[in-house]
Amino acid sequence: MGLLITSVGPRETAGPKRDGSAMVNDRKVAIVGCGFVGSSSAFALMQSGLFSEMVLIDVDKDRAEGEALDISHGTPFGHPMKIYAGDYEDAADAAIIVVTAGAAQKPGETRLDLVNKNVSIFKSIIPRIREVGFEGILLIVSNPVDVLTYAAMKMSGLPQSHVLGSGTVLDSARLKEALGAHLDVDPRNVHAYIIGEHGDSELAVWSSANVSGVPLNDFCEMRGHYDHLASEKKIADDVKNAAYNIISKKHATYYGIAMSVRRLCTAIMRDEKHILPVSSLMVGEYGLDDICISMPTIVGRDGVECRVPVSLSNEEYAELHRSADALKDVMSNVDFEA
Repeated sequence: MGLLITSVGPRETAGPKRDGSAMVNDRKVAIVGCGFVGSSSAFALMQSGLFSEMVLIDVDKDRAEGEALDISHGTPFGHPMKIYAGDYEDAADAAIIVVTAGAAQKPGETRLDLVNKNVSIFKSIIPRIREVGFEGILLIVSNPVDVLTYAAMKMSGLPQSHVLGSGTVLDSARLKEALGAHLDVDPRNVHAYIIGEHGDSELAVWSSANVSGVPLNDFCEMRGHYDHLASEKKIADDVKNAAYNIISKKHATYYGIAMSVRRLCTAIMRDEKHILPVSSLMVGEYGLDDICISMPTIVGRDGVECRVPVSLSNEEYAELHRSADALKDVMSNVDFEA
């Protein structure tokens, strides 16, 4: 299948900047965008104990200040932390900058419909991050995340390993939760991934899914489920449409993705080498090149370490390429120059 696994890190360890400017502060995080996703992510990170300093940045400075005040009032119940509204200069020495800024997805609108609006917004954000000399990890959460991760990589000047998107981390969590409910088992024992685009062309990797090492179909039959194809289709469709369903009911999704941000920041700051389906630049793996798309990836303190060679069936391999082609079609009409 033309599988090539390429290590993309580590490029350089955290520590002093070589130009003599600010140090990279391993206890500091910045969030750009204080809407529902940004503020929920800030709240989740405040509770994580990973950082002792957090700066919130938003074009609406009052909103950033209000969120910082509100969240900081809870620190006596959690971990000591300095939380404040600031500007890009305040984020220069952050270990991680989480970018959640962008136009919100509206009911009936696909993630890819957002692309031109949010690439334009990124042109006012990413160059500012570059100008202040940021050298940490850039975590993109805004949608469409795969396209915007590629845009951030092009505009930031950072090593490719230092730019990653939240990708299908949340989609995979939704899949595990759904399978856990279907099988009446702890979802933490379910090992399965959603890969490809974070959106309508995403796909579940059923061929390698398992529950604590037991192949998924065998475990399903052990629990009294035999109609595998019908169950797989329903669960995959439910996962794919989960965001649309939530948006139709409450106009936005933010708690699940906030927990995903916390999980990603934990993997990075604790150098866990945890395998997560993040969006990052493909350089020949699975026959894909010059595109950011979600595949299981080793994530640690230097960001993206390498992709993991997950076994795919012939149909899954073809679906992955169809997903990549859908993204490339969109990207072909986008100007990525800052």
